Amino acid sequence: MYDPFLTDRLIDQWLAEDIGGCDLTVQTMIDKDERGAFCMNAREAAIVAGVDVAARVFKRYDPSLEVDVLVADGERVERGAILVAVKGSARSVLTAERTALNIMQRLCGIANETAKYVEAIAGTQARLIDSRKTTPGLRMLEKHAVLCGGGLNHRLGLDGGVMIKDNHIAVCGSIEAAVARARRSLPVLTKLEVECDHLEQVAQALKAGVDVIMLDNMSVSDMRQAVRMVEGRTKVEASGGIRLETIRPIAETGVDYISTSRVTQAAIAVDIGLDEAR
Repeated sequence: MYDPFLTDRLIDQWLAEDIGGCDLTVQTMIDKDERGAFCMNAREAAIVAGVDVAARVFKRYDPSLEVDVLVADGERVERGAILVAVKGSARSVLTAERTALNIMQRLCGIANETAKYVEAIAGTQARLIDSRKTTPGLRMLEKHAVLCGGGLNHRLGLDGGVMIKDNHIAVCGSIEAAVARARRSLPVLTKLEVECDHLEQVAQALKAGVDVIMLDNMSVSDMRQAVRMVEGRTKVEASGGIRLETIRPIAETGVDYISTSRVTQAAIAVDIGLDEAR
């Protein structure tokens, strides 16, 4: 879920950063009329994310290039799969190559990491969601990659919902007061979530009638108790220190959502290369 107009603005920045004044290597070695055919291929199994973005990089740099996208975002591919085929000016393809590879390697890595967490909680009612801990400038695309991996998006930005945290509560004096202040000017279709560190706060948030209660860094036993307290009257999210090896017991407490920054912050780039087509 990304906007092509905004993506093109990002691509312009990426290309400008990488090229500088010119691609000195191709300018000195490759004739301007020389043409080539190349393929982006997966050098390891992966979940595809950002393939259309990678294709847009080539077309953005040189609209005359012939670019064929051969897979779809969210698709699982094996090692050796051809992802994108590019034909045209050899200079153009080789100049834009690294930028296209970089973004797709990053996004596929996030999709892969997300899928591991989603698989770990399969069979429970919990859904995996991401956080705002994304690479500055890449949030739109990194959150798209989470969707490709089977996860869900939390807020896309600060304007996507009200999240009352401990410091907000400290300023306002209590959860009740913080919620009351927020509701005075809250847009009617916007949800309100409160972060709770202990069970007393869960009771207070429930009384205040919030839309989502976040259980922040609670023990599994306290999470289980919180779910019993809520009794389905509102959604419950678990957050804080979530890791692949700890997520299953958390999901089994009955929470609705589990949020983690690991899917974006700990993702390992997928090995993708560009080779001459045969």
